Amino acid sequence: MSEGPRFPVSVKGVCVQDGRVLLLYNERDEWELPGGKLELGEPPDVCVAREITEEAGWPVRVGGILDSWQYHIREGVDVLILTYGCYVDTTAAPVVSHEHKEAALFTLDEVAGLRMPQGYRASIRNWFAHLQGHGRQR
Repeated sequence: MSEGPRFPVSVKGVCVQDGRVLLLYNERDEWELPGGKLELGEPPDVCVAREITEEAGWPVRVGGILDSWQYHIREGVDVLILTYGCYVDTTAAPVVSHEHKEAALFTLDEVAGLRMPQGYRASIRNWFAHLQGHGRQR
């Protein structure tokens, strides 16, 4: 019996502070959502909260899953992405960890012009729609 392809799971969070989403600039010269690789036995919601704190210095409360999709980074490198909506529990500016070149906040309109995978854009739109539907800005 042959095994199918295997690839890591990366859990990402959509974090909106005062109407702007947190994005991190990576080594591939793309903007991405904060988050990281799921550890064996670690619940995905715990993973994303930990990663956001490590990468941006922000405490968050994790909401529901927004989306899941496979990201083909390059030949032989694929990742399953899970995105969660996250409630930001700080007014502090994000910090930049050693894993990224930059951390910045963008409006929904600004996100459209950024270099990033389409899956991230879809998750960001979904979380903004959810927050607007519930009268929340954070």
